[in-house]
Amino acid sequence: MTKEIISNARTGEKYTRVLHDSGLEILIWKTEGHSVKHALFGTRYGSVNTTFKTSDDPDFVTVPSGIAHYLEHKLFENEDCDVFDLYAQTGASGNAYTSFDRTCYLFSCTDNFIPSLRILLDFVRKPYFTEETVRKEQGIIGQEIRMYDDSPDWKVFFNLLEGIYHENPVRIDIAGTQESIAQINADLLYRCYNTFYNLHNMVLAIAGDVDEEEILSVCDELLKPCENKNLISIVPEEPDKVKDSYKEQSFEVAVPIFNLGFKSKPVSNDDIVRETVLCNMAEELLMGETSELYKTLYDGGLINSAFYFETFSGDGFFVPIFGGESRDPEKVREMLGAEIKRRIAEGFDPESFEIAKKHYYGSLIKGLGSPESIASGLINAGLRGTGDAFSVIEAVANASVEDVNACLKTRFDADNSTLSVIRPIEK
Repeated sequence: MTKEIISNARTGEKYTRVLHDSGLEILIWKTEGHSVKHALFGTRYGSVNTTFKTSDDPDFVTVPSGIAHYLEHKLFENEDCDVFDLYAQTGASGNAYTSFDRTCYLFSCTDNFIPSLRILLDFVRKPYFTEETVRKEQGIIGQEIRMYDDSPDWKVFFNLLEGIYHENPVRIDIAGTQESIAQINADLLYRCYNTFYNLHNMVLAIAGDVDEEEILSVCDELLKPCENKNLISIVPEEPDKVKDSYKEQSFEVAVPIFNLGFKSKPVSNDDIVRETVLCNMAEELLMGETSELYKTLYDGGLINSAFYFETFSGDGFFVPIFGGESRDPEKVREMLGAEIKRRIAEGFDPESFEIAKKHYYGSLIKGLGSPESIASGLINAGLRGTGDAFSVIEAVANASVEDVNACLKTRFDADNSTLSVIRPIEK
């Protein structure tokens, strides 16, 4: 086991990074005086990881969509009881989530941290699937898929991804489809579990007023060394251009809702923090509440307070997105496209950039006062493969207006975008 202290001179904060003998990376940030403690146990396995190989495989294998999410559901059931019943005995609040490129199991508590940590490490490491329980789960997940299919906010987003990407599995619902989950059986679940839940592919992140040596002692007891299988996961190569520039669907909504996304080259984990930070800054300068365009669109009734923007980035995908409600989404697209082209030609105002940068930096520093936020930052850093939870703060601190201008030119191509619209059903 090797241990190092990761510190940041800019903030004065520090945490411990441990490479455990089992192969697991463990990140522990002690926050003295906080009553709440958070733990996340995550794997680099999400909905996009459907094509992969290990050193045991002669070639790449492709499995049905939705298995990562399916596994998440099934791990909460063991041979004896439901895991939530175990957490109820310690008073911890447990949960889990599957995204496009990761699955995380988590809990928070004020007392009984070590017993709750034992539950977390134990159930995630003990899969139990039978053909009967797998078939039962198909009905439950099928119902979940149908529920999301009836959500306009969910559909406007996935319609956008279907319009942007030709082959990338990010365009498919995280839970899969009715057809894909029908192909899932116990053998496939065990194969994917043994591939992606290898401890060399996982991270444990903990934040709170905790005892580091006590945590490591529990890990020594419960986590046994495993062989690194040299896992490789790939996504299909994508054309540079979007698949469809416009997607539309009708729902029971009062006002049209929209997502506008710009297809952009994915980046490696080494660069994704910096590129995401720069993209977030560009979005803020383009359409933040203090921007000229936001005021124009808002005053003209073309957007309202539901407007938002985000940078959708991860393993094999990178899309700046603007969304919200609008009575004329095409006009919003037209005006935003014109503003992007103007800013590419003229550049952002340095004074406005500095204001946006200080606001961004301040929000990150504020997050250091929350164990939950800290634990989230730790797991993000660990699953990116860097283990540096201060990388976002440093990326913001080191960003320049020239960097953001360059990002705008490379990642906001108004002629390579997709507009997804959900319109009211015509009576």
